Amino acid sequence: MEKEIKSLYSEYREGRLTRRIFLKKLALLTGSGMAAAALLPVIEDNESMAAKKAGKAPVLVTEFVTYPAATGEMRAFMARPKKGKKFPAVIVIHENRGLVPHIQDVTRRMAGEGFLALAPDALSPVGGTPEDTSNVRELFGKLNNDETTKNFVAAVKYLKTHPKSTGKVGCTGFCWGGAMTNNVAVNAPDLDASVPYYGRTPAPEDVEKIKGPIMAHYAGNDPGINAGIPAFEEALKKYNKEYQIFMYEGASHAFNNDTNPERYNEQAALLAWERTIEFFKEKLE
Repeated sequence: MEKEIKSLYSEYREGRLTRRIFLKKLALLTGSGMAAAALLPVIEDNESMAAKKAGKAPVLVTEFVTYPAATGEMRAFMARPKKGKKFPAVIVIHENRGLVPHIQDVTRRMAGEGFLALAPDALSPVGGTPEDTSNVRELFGKLNNDETTKNFVAAVKYLKTHPKSTGKVGCTGFCWGGAMTNNVAVNAPDLDASVPYYGRTPAPEDVEKIKGPIMAHYAGNDPGINAGIPAFEEALKKYNKEYQIFMYEGASHAFNNDTNPERYNEQAALLAWERTIEFFKEKLE
């Protein structure tokens, strides 16, 4: 039963289940709604403790905000440390599930490392990420790629002048968000650093436009994405760009997503995160 509960909670955390449906299914596993209601805080506490790992987590300020972009107002989740006046900023770009609870958690983790973290909802122009994401791919199909890129580039401008920002801005993203991170790096000359995770690489001729240093993370078992790496690296060398590429052998696509037990690789995820934070602290100081 423990495995089934973990899998069910992962679906909820990823946004594939609404809270109501999650609790209904949990009740079926535990025998009653009362048992499910009693178990949920325990599950959430265990998840919170696992995320903290060690030490006391910093107190954060979190909120949903909007910022002006190419298609209108973009909704985003923002997190920052409560203590401190200004922080280097990092844009966090979600996977192709939208701005789900997992990405909000990653944004909080980034804030916990001392950053002003902003996770825009790419689906804002089509009504935003729905509570039930079972058909979310249809919404992504309605997005215009050029306009979507401009919406994320607008987040760079927004953070550059945010009163809680030092003016230094980085960008990271996962899967769909990894590819979008590359798009932002190409199209935002004032972006100070970028860290795409297993994202499709930009066209080699566009690499010349990248101004800031880049650190890219890839999974060994990800042939579709990895096919683009040789041309990407060749272009990075050709245009004399500052870059680092890390390959995590044995890991699969989406290895950082700890709400997906089939793909999550703890060793790769922790190492990539450590490298990401060190990179941002160095480049955004």
